Amino acid sequence: MYKILVRPLLFLLDPEKVHHLTFLMIRFFGKIGLSSLFKSLYVIEDKRLEREVFGLKFKNPVGLAAGFDKDAKLFNELSDFGFGFVEIGTLTPKPQDGNPKKRLFRLKVDQAIINRMGFNNMGVFDAVERLKKKHNVLIGGNIGKNKITPNDKAIKDYLICFDALFEYVDYFVVNVSSPNTPGLRELQDREPLTALLKELKKENVKMALKYNGSEKPILLKIAPDLTDNQLMDIIKIVKHTKIDGIIATNTTIAREGLKSLYIATEEKGGLSGKPLTKRNTEVIRFLAEKSNKAFPIIGVGGIHSAEDAIEKLEAGADLIQLYTGFIYEGPALIKKINKAILAE
Repeated sequence: MYKILVRPLLFLLDPEKVHHLTFLMIRFFGKIGLSSLFKSLYVIEDKRLEREVFGLKFKNPVGLAAGFDKDAKLFNELSDFGFGFVEIGTLTPKPQDGNPKKRLFRLKVDQAIINRMGFNNMGVFDAVERLKKKHNVLIGGNIGKNKITPNDKAIKDYLICFDALFEYVDYFVVNVSSPNTPGLRELQDREPLTALLKELKKENVKMALKYNGSEKPILLKIAPDLTDNQLMDIIKIVKHTKIDGIIATNTTIAREGLKSLYIATEEKGGLSGKPLTKRNTEVIRFLAEKSNKAFPIIGVGGIHSAEDAIEKLEAGADLIQLYTGFIYEGPALIKKINKAILAE
């Protein structure tokens, strides 16, 4: 129904306007009690789907990637579509508008999206107010720095977000790989990245003591554009800092092999969707093999079918996440993936 009736209508509108319209619709459906209908259509309850990764128990291994529910507005409602976990953000200490519009582009021929949103969000403290309500799903907190914050002051921004979210999320994701904040990817270099992760590890211990609880898993989200040597550095940094895992990968700045019109493909920003499928799997496999599976990996990028999802898991991913595939294929994709996992 989604691909035949809903998607063609939504794709007639501007992508960013569709995003806001979709949120209004999902919220409305929740208020009139349609959540039970969505659950009956999309949720599979089966113990065989459960995964225990970095100390957390996931109902199933299919999550929603960061960027969709940036401000933690619909995490419970989105879980009704069958997601085993929802990642909010990227959140920054101060609210920011992000980059000027137009900043979101569909490449329908390629089943892809280019975005240069620029960490638009209402600020971490605004999100915290909504996160105080009961969660029906595991939540990841994806954190970043404000655009106006120079890289040599970036650690403070990440710590502010970490402290604010600590009590309300189940795991953290350190985003240093978005191509849409000037200079952000420089934080993936060995020295600044090691310093950042070490400070977050220290803060983790401090916050766990403050709340008389356990430390929260910390994951690093990396770009798909890293070379093999850079990926080897990432493996060494993860082992050295003893963080809990990697999310592979963010969007790409590459444009090879696209079939859409040149005017669309040359828009600045990060490319996501089907063109990322192969490279994403290569990065997952490289990390898993070269690290000897020393840490968990969440695979995200170019998952548009159950076969794509199984490929990521077989390459070494412990969990997977959807974003662009969710937009193109609809919520039925989550159920198809979970059914395929059960059939393995």
